[in-house]
Amino acid sequence: MTKGAWSHLAQPGAEIRVRATPRARQPGVTHTEEGFRISVTAPADEGRANAAVAEALAHALGVAKSRLTLVRGATARDKTFRLD
Repeated sequence: MTKGAWSHLAQPGAEIRVRATPRARQPGVTHTEEGFRISVTAPADEGRANAAVAEALAHALGVAKSRLTLVRGATARDKTFRLD
């Protein structure tokens, strides 16, 4: 996936829904009507998967990782990020 593939969705204040899959065999990002599906190889221990998901989402949107804030779902597979 190229950086900024979904940059047209990067509107300030937007809330982005993500379905995360930790410990995946292959990392990947897809976009559906419900939101993004992000697979990361990082385990869900000590927030490593959340950090990897945020990094993958920032790469897909073409924004800095610091502009994303995890609003809901710190311990769940369904997460909501807000773009600042």
